[in-house]
Formats: sequence, structure tokens, C-alpha cells
Amino acid sequence: MVIGGGAAGFFTAINTAEMNPGLKIGILERGKEVLTKVKVSGGGRCNVTHAEFIPDQLVAMYPRGEKELLGPFHRFMTGDTIEWFEQRGVALKTEEDGRMFPVSDSSQSIIDVLLNETNRLGVDVLYSQPVRNIHFTDDKWNISTISETFYAPAVVMSTGSNPKIWQLLKDLGHKIVPPVPSLFTFNIKDQRISGLAGISAEVSVEVLDENEKAILASEGPLLITHWGMSGPAILKLSAWGARLLEPLKYYFTIKVNWLNDTDASMANELLRSIKFDLAKKRIAKAAQFGLAKRLWRKLVEVSGIDEEQTWADLTKDQQARLIGQLTASTFRVKGKSTFKEEFVTAGGVELKEVNFKTFESKLFPGMYFAGEILNIDAITGGFNFQNAWTGGFLAARAIAEQV
Repeated sequence: MVIGGGAAGFFTAINTAEMNPGLKIGILERGKEVLTKVKVSGGGRCNVTHAEFIPDQLVAMYPRGEKELLGPFHRFMTGDTIEWFEQRGVALKTEEDGRMFPVSDSSQSIIDVLLNETNRLGVDVLYSQPVRNIHFTDDKWNISTISETFYAPAVVMSTGSNPKIWQLLKDLGHKIVPPVPSLFTFNIKDQRISGLAGISAEVSVEVLDENEKAILASEGPLLITHWGMSGPAILKLSAWGARLLEPLKYYFTIKVNWLNDTDASMANELLRSIKFDLAKKRIAKAAQFGLAKRLWRKLVEVSGIDEEQTWADLTKDQQARLIGQLTASTFRVKGKSTFKEEFVTAGGVELKEVNFKTFESKLFPGMYFAGEILNIDAITGGFNFQNAWTGGFLAARAIAEQV
């Protein structure tokens, strides 16, 4: 019996049925629909996986689960996921940033293949069956929902970030790492980014402690939004800093280098050259360093440089302030917003209590885990789905061989 009708649950059920056709398999779903997260992920396109084919590099995308997933990724990896879907008629394509989507650009392609496979293999999908209790007696699992009780020699827990199921597992004796948000954007009100929603830049960014020392760092595209900042650089910070930022109640300071890997001394040299070459040109008029025009004008303005001022008239103090804004802009973060496409949570079943060769509980033989119910999460880009496919496949193999 598989508890949870999401990506991990369906993948486990389908592969178990395929590897051991003699088993009777059911999926218990608490709601009236299944695969709801698959439907909305990737803006409705479903970011199935990521084009990273080296296990050692793939695990680096998991703030929690890096060590534990290395072995599993050697046994079921990105290439296996691509092949699995292609064999069932769903071809994937790779975008410039490495994210992989169905060629159809529709998550419905993924949903359809998973539903078709359960139908083909005779897997029962039972809707509106929220689990109320689970315990092991007489060599089988007793799974009670609001309407009936099911019995099975093996049970797969694939309910994602479900507090009620976590509590049931805790009552059984499993340790649950308390959940905190993982992927989120930063709420910032600041005149330097006001009115610039939609502008992005390749940056390096740090989270500073009270003594202005960097405690987290990231780099990549930063997107200015109506409420603050988002984009991969910010989402990476939120993922790696999930446990660090929660006690701060998401009130902290970040430092942004809008020039990414160009530091203050390098910027100073470049500005000297620009000052010489563009002496008679207005500073605010032509953006430098590849920055968007409106962002450049804001940074020039807050550096105390007049809109009509030319490069020839730039004073040392003004140049120093401009360099400071370009390479070390500090912003006060006051709260967070959910990153709707991924809505990932850090927390879940303690990883030390799981055998990652089989994804079976070390405490309860016959109980398996797949997906985000475990204390595993990744940055955005298809990595959380890859965890679901890998865990589901290896759990399926173990069940097919043991039951």
C-alpha cells in the first residue's frame, strides 16, 4: 500500500507493479485529485529533472540529503529518469540552465503517463482516503482511513510535507526533524529597487550576521520583484539557509555585488578607464558593466551623482560611493514570500533512521519512504523530483524482491 498520490508515490507503485506483477498494489490519496504538485510545478510545465549526469555533482544541489543520496544516485540517476519517461512515450528536452521539461511543455504529459501506467498495471488509486492511523500487527501493516482499514505486508510513505503523517510516524517511534520553509523569496522595501520589478542581474550575494560577517553566500541570477528579490541566487540562499534564517524570523541583512565576481579594487580600475574614455558623457545616461539601464540609474542616483553630471566631473568621493553601491549594496530583508512553483519544506523523517540502499525504515521492516517526507530537499531546477524518482524506484525494487 502506497500512502500519498504524488510523484514519488505513483513512481513507487508503478515500478513495484512492473517488477513484481503478482503483487496487489493500491495508492491511498487523501484528496479528490492526485499529482497536484506535478500539475503546477515549473509553471505548469513540470520540471521533471536536471541535466546533471555525475552523481557527485548532482548531490551538491541538496542542502539536506547530499551524503545520503550519493549511493542511490549511482543506482538510479538522471539518465535513468529520462529513459523511463521516453520508453513510455514522453520525450524530455533540456533548457539552457539545465532544467528538463517534457517536449510538450505541459505537466499533463507527465500526469497522463503516470495515470496510464497505473491503469495498465492494475494499480488501484483510491481517492478521499486520508490516513488516520497506522500500526503493525500479525505480520502486516494496518492502515486505517476515515472510512475503512487496509492490510498490507509493505507500506510506502510518500505524503510529502504532511504534518499529520509526520505525527503518526513520530507516534510510532520515528524521529521527525521539525519542518521549516526552504525555497522562498526575500521581502525588501528599498528605493534602490523600487519600480524595477522584472529586472535581473548576475550577482554574488551574502547573508550578513550582526557583525557584518558573511554567514551564507550564493551567486547567480537575481530577479527584482514587486516585493523584493527572487531568482536562483536568492532561492539558493534560502535553501542552504533554511535552518539558519528561521530563528531570525526572516529579518536579516544581505550584501549584493551587482558585478558578481568583480570586487571593489577591480571596479575602481574599470571606472578609471571608463572615466577617461567617456569623459564628456553623462554618467547616468549610459549603463556600464552590463547592468540594466534603470538599475544603473538608481545606483548612480543613490551614490549622490547628479543626473546631468559627466564622467569628467566625477569626484573621488562619488566614485567611492558608486563602487560601494555596485559591489557591496546592503539591503534589509523583512520577511519572506513562498516561491509558488516549488513550495519545498526542509524537515521530515530523520535520515539516520533510513536504509538508503532500499529506502526502508531501519526501525520498522516493511515500511519504506519516498520523496519529501524525508528530511531531504534541494534547490529549484528539477532536483526535488529527481529525489522522488530515485527513492521511488529503489524502494520499488526492494519491495518487489522482498514481498
